[in-house]
Amino acid sequence: MVFIGFQCVNGDAVAFKRLNVAEMLFSGLFHIGRAATEKLGQCFGVRIRNATHESTALLVQPHGGHGSPVNGSVLILLHFPVLCFRRMEKQEQKGRETADFNNTKQLGPIMGQRRLQAITLMTIMLLAPLAGCFGESESQALDESALVVLEVEALQGGMWQTITLEAKEDVAVYIPYFVQDPGSMRAQNGTVLDITSGEQQSVNILFPPRNSEVVFFLGDAGRTNWPIRSADESWVAWLGNRTGGSSVQATPNQDEGGLWPWLVPGNDTGGDVIPLLMETVRPERDDLTEDEGIGASDGWVNGRDVFEWVELITDDTPCATCGPDGAVGYLDRWIGNANPSYEHAITYFEGVMQGYDLDVQVHRFQSNTAWAVNICGYKTGTVYPDEWLVFGAHFDIAPPVAPTPGPDIPGYGTRHGAYDNAAGSSMVLSTASVLAEFDARRTMVFCLWSSEEEGLWGSRSFANDLPDGVTVSNYLNLDMAGINYPGDYALSVYLGPDGSEEAIDQTGMFHLAEWIGADAFDLSYQMERGRTEWLAAGETPLWQNQYEDVVAIYESPTARSDHQSFQDIGVATLGWNGVVDGYPCYHRNCDQLSTMEEYMVTDDATGEANLVHSWDIVTWWAVYAFLHMDQTPVPNEL
Repeated sequence: MVFIGFQCVNGDAVAFKRLNVAEMLFSGLFHIGRAATEKLGQCFGVRIRNATHESTALLVQPHGGHGSPVNGSVLILLHFPVLCFRRMEKQEQKGRETADFNNTKQLGPIMGQRRLQAITLMTIMLLAPLAGCFGESESQALDESALVVLEVEALQGGMWQTITLEAKEDVAVYIPYFVQDPGSMRAQNGTVLDITSGEQQSVNILFPPRNSEVVFFLGDAGRTNWPIRSADESWVAWLGNRTGGSSVQATPNQDEGGLWPWLVPGNDTGGDVIPLLMETVRPERDDLTEDEGIGASDGWVNGRDVFEWVELITDDTPCATCGPDGAVGYLDRWIGNANPSYEHAITYFEGVMQGYDLDVQVHRFQSNTAWAVNICGYKTGTVYPDEWLVFGAHFDIAPPVAPTPGPDIPGYGTRHGAYDNAAGSSMVLSTASVLAEFDARRTMVFCLWSSEEEGLWGSRSFANDLPDGVTVSNYLNLDMAGINYPGDYALSVYLGPDGSEEAIDQTGMFHLAEWIGADAFDLSYQMERGRTEWLAAGETPLWQNQYEDVVAIYESPTARSDHQSFQDIGVATLGWNGVVDGYPCYHRNCDQLSTMEEYMVTDDATGEANLVHSWDIVTWWAVYAFLHMDQTPVPNEL
């Protein structure tokens, strides 16, 4: 058993020493404030006398006792958390947060003793577990038992799931994950719910897809301010070292019909909280193995779906009746004057997007001597229809301008374009298929650009020809993502526009990218390594060299893809890519899915499995960014 003595520090009772039995005979409890000591006396069934700031000891006697208290009587607490004392005083001061009751044990009446004898203290030590620090009063300390997640087969990661919360006491619950508001039916970034004792509350929630450790936070009912982790750490890491000084505040829902509070930045540290830790399980398909990436094969979006899209698009199995390219897939996607293979692909993917119930438009622009042809699917926003949130990838591939008789013989151009850029196009299609299910606040636009390889003709024509009154709130770009972490190459998460090499100009976008990566994918370690590499040498080595466990988030000074078209009209952008110039099949005939698999083999996983997990990370990152930006766009800070 552990006994703890307390002393007064600035009006709070602070544990100062672990005591053995002999020391207990001579230890005193110093003043902790009159109001708090009176409540303490009620809790322990004792009358506390002489509780003044000048006291050197608190003298105690049982309720109803007679005569003078014994000199030197002390109150020694068995396993009693000091934070319980702090709570008593802090509740009396308006505007201050309640204290941390994490791991608080329940206590009950302990009678003060007239005579300090070891035998009596040992009797106290053997008392049965006690019933509550402050009985049934309003000051009763909460713990994690105040909230129960009613039995479900399993909490699922990476999948929208309806769970039921039941309160055992009046409690406020801070949920730091995406939820669907039951009034507006829109996704929002977390909430705080007050749940009355005995009440149940259903919540449709999206737990992280690649981090099985999740947490809710509990506090007193009516509480509005809560602490928040740093952008570059997970919630579980924050729990182990609560050094963050920021907070969020629950504020009225800003959506029409919205019921649950939104979370906005607070102006204090948020106070202490009670964590309710849980574990999730990511659903998996039952027809795959670990070597095929089964761990990223299911969920709202998943890397296996992307893999199979790339497989379909680049399938070169001969087929005389399938299309002008003579293959099962969609090869030869070179933009030019009425290239039949490109037109064949346009027709097919126009139908795919229509199947997602999107309003699909094929935009044709004259650019130089060739046509720029974009395929875009729209879902009109229900709150801000003239603010467009655009997600794009170029669908065209590098055209052959010199013979390429074999993968090892120099030459320019490709028939397949698996990495550049069937991969990005496949992630746009996968993302569109699920986000189209939601009623977004802003108009969602999913585009497959043409003529990127010729000079961004497709995206530039789109960005420079917006309808009157329409603005683009943010743009997300996917180009050459896949040969990167968890393979032995860096994953670059690039943002812009870049104003200076010396500092991060787009701080909002930078911290959003960190915030998503650190918790949803548990990539804090990889992001830290990426930051170190970026600061040491910049972007060029990340695009050329091999790295282990590197995810680099940075402002890109180069803008070699379609995000440049949107930065040029003042839009803040976010994008993802892997190795570029270090890939020998860049713009070559060997840019095929099988080649990508070869480059992604590591000591502990097949190339196929690593590709599936790579595309899982990037696709989910894009989906999370989309959900954040729909609720709160990220401004261009230049």
